[in-house]
Amino acid sequence: MTIEMLTDQDLPTAMRQVSDSVDAVFADILATPPGASERLYEAMRYAAIGGGKRMRPLLVVASARLFDVAPQNALLAGVAVECVHVHSLVHDDLPCMDDDDLRRGRATLHKRFDEATAVLAGDALLALAFELLARPETHADALVRAELISTLASSAGASGMASGQMMDMAAIDATLDMDAVVQLQQLKTGAMIGWCVGAGAALGAADAGQRVALSHYAQCVSLAFQIADDLLDVEGDEQAVGKRLRKDDEQGKQTLVRMLGRESARNYASGLIDRAVSSLSPFGPAADLLRSIAHFSIHRDR
Repeated sequence: MTIEMLTDQDLPTAMRQVSDSVDAVFADILATPPGASERLYEAMRYAAIGGGKRMRPLLVVASARLFDVAPQNALLAGVAVECVHVHSLVHDDLPCMDDDDLRRGRATLHKRFDEATAVLAGDALLALAFELLARPETHADALVRAELISTLASSAGASGMASGQMMDMAAIDATLDMDAVVQLQQLKTGAMIGWCVGAGAALGAADAGQRVALSHYAQCVSLAFQIADDLLDVEGDEQAVGKRLRKDDEQGKQTLVRMLGRESARNYASGLIDRAVSSLSPFGPAADLLRSIAHFSIHRDR
């Protein structure tokens, strides 16, 4: 389970390297065993391997390289957060949630297998995240591993992503003001992106000032990323995006795009990226990959 050393700040190259490495780790740790659990592992592999932008592992790797963290450590932490992300997608797609048939250009997990298998596969991926973070291979210092586990649990749970999803479900046909929408998005998307850049800082023993700068970067990028996602829902091509679109309007959900209008939302997202990039000034050219990720977050077609 290795990742190539990122030899430059080229975003397409970094995305390919991280994506290939994440897939290789998943293929290894999710090798299908014979017997009763075979179907569960097949479902986990179906959900986890291939597709997706792997933005969360990339953010872990990009932040960790600021502090000369070993690529292997960053990769395992990145795979852990990708486990949580894939778990959330599997559960979000279920009929009791978003009821989607398409994810990453192919049938959602519950359509490919069945609902019960999808629930169990999502649960198993969530558990796998913490198993990976607990391994000494992720970091030699048990206190660092404990920090990663504790903060990921908080970011994914009732004080983070799960609360954001609950608010999102409650927002159907509800009237929310801008502050409420921003809070929703910071929980649903921002908590996990914040963990990603924070994980790199934790792995690299960053100081308090460095952690604050990266936290501000994550807050700005996550909200801009969600605005771009909402714009794709309105304007994107389903075949290119790989999932069902126009859902927010159908469900009457308040988004910043609906509240501000498309052009104003784009300008708002652009301003957020400017703030994110400015927050990286203490790191100099070493943070160029993070800067590229920030710009990419609002200039994408899927």
